[in-house]
Amino acid sequence: MIRKCVNKIMKICYRLLAVAIFLLIWEMAPRVGLADPVFLPPFSKVFVEFFRMLISGELLKHIGISLQRSILGFSLGLIISVPLGLLIGWFKGFERFSDPLLQTFRQTSTLALFPVFILLFGIGEISKIAIIFWGVQWAILLNTIAGVKNVDPLLIKSARSMGTTSFEIFVKVIVPASIPSIFMGIRLSATTSILILVAAEMMGANSGLGFLIYDAEVKYQIPKMYAAIISMSMLGLILNYSLVAIEKRVTRWKEEPYRAA
Repeated sequence: MIRKCVNKIMKICYRLLAVAIFLLIWEMAPRVGLADPVFLPPFSKVFVEFFRMLISGELLKHIGISLQRSILGFSLGLIISVPLGLLIGWFKGFERFSDPLLQTFRQTSTLALFPVFILLFGIGEISKIAIIFWGVQWAILLNTIAGVKNVDPLLIKSARSMGTTSFEIFVKVIVPASIPSIFMGIRLSATTSILILVAAEMMGANSGLGFLIYDAEVKYQIPKMYAAIISMSMLGLILNYSLVAIEKRVTRWKEEPYRAA
């Protein structure tokens, strides 16, 4: 039991080693003259500012606002993209019809469309939620389509040989087999939703992490700016690992080698 705990601690330390080295370089570079401390303050100063903002509640307020916007836009994309992706992947004629349009929209820069969303929905909350929805839906949609198309044909043939109807095959075979690919799209889109929102908040908001980063940069509060950037990164990491944990629970039926892949 003790050996297992020690091995687990060693694995965690090994995985955090690269992060520790990076933070050490960040701390030492401005102190030894490799970087200008005005533009890149030591990590210790950023760390102190991070906790000051955390204790004062300023950071939590902006994180909460950004999370609310991200969750709304992401949830809307999830609700629409997963069912639509399952249908497009299952009906080949529908896929051939819609694929050129989907690929065209997919290649259009999300942030380049932000002025269009402002013109359509104004500078308020709706435009920010709409741009997040537009940006996150493609990874979910395309991964869902790919998941349906890549289902093992032997599973479908086996189900048909037992007299299973097309609807039952779709519900009991196609949907479960597509879940790993769907979750891959969800993970990509979840972190993307935060990145898109931060960029949108820099251009038209008075709250949120994006606004906090931009406001600190304009006011030349450099440690505060880096603290906000770190907050955004930590938020993305927490979100990603939370989705990984959910995926493992949902897809317990998968074989271990397939999961590792």
